[in-house]
Amino acid sequence: MNLTLDLDSDVPIYQQIRDRVVEAVARGEAREGDPLPSTRRLATDFGINFHTVNKAYDLLKQEGVIRVNRKSGAVIRRDPRSGAPDPGFGEQWRERMRVLLAEASVHGLTHEEVLRQCAELLAGFGQAGVPTQGKAGPGQEHAQGKAGPRQEHAQGRAGAGQGPAPLVPERAVT
Repeated sequence: MNLTLDLDSDVPIYQQIRDRVVEAVARGEAREGDPLPSTRRLATDFGINFHTVNKAYDLLKQEGVIRVNRKSGAVIRRDPRSGAPDPGFGEQWRERMRVLLAEASVHGLTHEEVLRQCAELLAGFGQAGVPTQGKAGPGQEHAQGKAGPRQEHAQGRAGAGQGPAPLVPERAVT
């Protein structure tokens, strides 16, 4: 799984970690049962405070994406193959989507453009029968190891039962 953080972004680091984990699960790079690195390990790899990673993991746990156990650590709880969403998820998701669609409308995106972009993004997550191996979405050149200014990478692959794979941060030189 590749995690890329943009330290100059207006998006808080904990939110970026949360978003990258959710995207990795949606793309099939992390599956139900796969372990995540410990909060201290990931914080050390990125050179950030472990409380920041803990906040991201807490958010992922609240959203039902991961489970945290003192013995086994953080583990992916669900993926696209896990079946129906948890009760209440659809309503919460609809409310978040309402705000995103309102932003699109305010900025003049047409109905057709919104639908086209949604279909494109869903295809990138394998939701339209389109294979996603090696395919990066718009603005995601870093998926192949390139980072923009002040972006950091950590990558690794952890299989179920193998324990967390090492995440090696890459610092972009500008």
